Amino acid sequence: MSVPYWRLSGFYFCYFATLGAFLPFWSLYLKQVGFVATEIGELTALLVATKIIAPNYWGWLADKTGRNLRLIRVTSLLSVLCFAAFLYRSDYFWFAAVTVIFSFFWNATLPQFEAATLFHLQAEPQRYSQIRLWGSIGFIAAVLGIGRFLDDFSIAYLPWIIGGLMLLNWLMALITPEARPRFEHSDAAGIRQILLKPELLAFLLVYMLLQVAHGPYYVFYSVYLKQHAYSATETGLLWATGVAAEVVLFIAMRQLLKWFKPRGLLLGALLLSVLRWLLIADGVDSLALIICAQVLHAATFGVAHVVAMQLLYQYFGKRHQSKGQALYSSVSFGVGGMVGSLYSGYFWDILGGRLVYIIAAMVCCVALLIAFVGVARESRPGLS
Repeated sequence: MSVPYWRLSGFYFCYFATLGAFLPFWSLYLKQVGFVATEIGELTALLVATKIIAPNYWGWLADKTGRNLRLIRVTSLLSVLCFAAFLYRSDYFWFAAVTVIFSFFWNATLPQFEAATLFHLQAEPQRYSQIRLWGSIGFIAAVLGIGRFLDDFSIAYLPWIIGGLMLLNWLMALITPEARPRFEHSDAAGIRQILLKPELLAFLLVYMLLQVAHGPYYVFYSVYLKQHAYSATETGLLWATGVAAEVVLFIAMRQLLKWFKPRGLLLGALLLSVLRWLLIADGVDSLALIICAQVLHAATFGVAHVVAMQLLYQYFGKRHQSKGQALYSSVSFGVGGMVGSLYSGYFWDILGGRLVYIIAAMVCCVALLIAFVGVARESRPGLS
């Protein structure tokens, strides 16, 4: 069966275009509506907290039914419908309730689509990064266009823009074909046996800490830039710079995996993560330094993510891939994202942005030590 390259790529494009509208600007919208830093941190924590439960539930259902795309279509549609409730009221408890309900469906989508993509690419796993890069292109298109739009028009239009992009995401899911995995005898290991592997536990802890460190970036980076007199257009350009570097990385990743083992790439990504957060902490007033920090997004997210996809494919095989993707999303983006959002929200006004980013660098130092001791010592190249 041929790989539906453009439909898979189109879904990634729309999904990450939605994130490009959401991540850089949602905290600005919440601030405009009237929420304070602690409330913004809590609302963002609720958004990512559902990743602890939702991906595992939907991952179990996907592995049981073998119908990843059908579940993606349902959850994508319900995400759009629930998100529309943000337009009804703007008090804290309403926003909190809508955030939990909407994100329960929204956070189920990407892990299952990652699994579906790997099922489509069974004979050509090396093409993963070539498909995934279109998500980064979608993110860039969104942050640039919306940043410019918000300089000229009110940020009150942001929920309408995000809702429209989510609708496009659902439409792309409708035209993407289902892929049923072909299991092999080597995939027969029980899920409990896999979960008890010390290397997997170390892997999950490393990626959880990496997302804890990303918390203040996803929640307060745009606010931080605004505090230092950057416009919405400049903020969008800086977000786009980071993801543009990620696109270049995805293009080069196949070759990098021929030169370096996944372990070396992961350790390098964590070391550069420490540098990135220190640059943001102390170099925000220097455009050159802040651009350098954004270019490092290619390592802190791009390299780390592709290495994670390769290791998950090795750890869980085809039979348990949906569960593996869900567990990875739950622990890293769920637990890690929630903790990162909460600590940055509570400490932002008390310590200031500089110290919050220094804490992020320290967290990455701990992740680097754990990865050095326990992750990917026997990994083999393959998926890129």
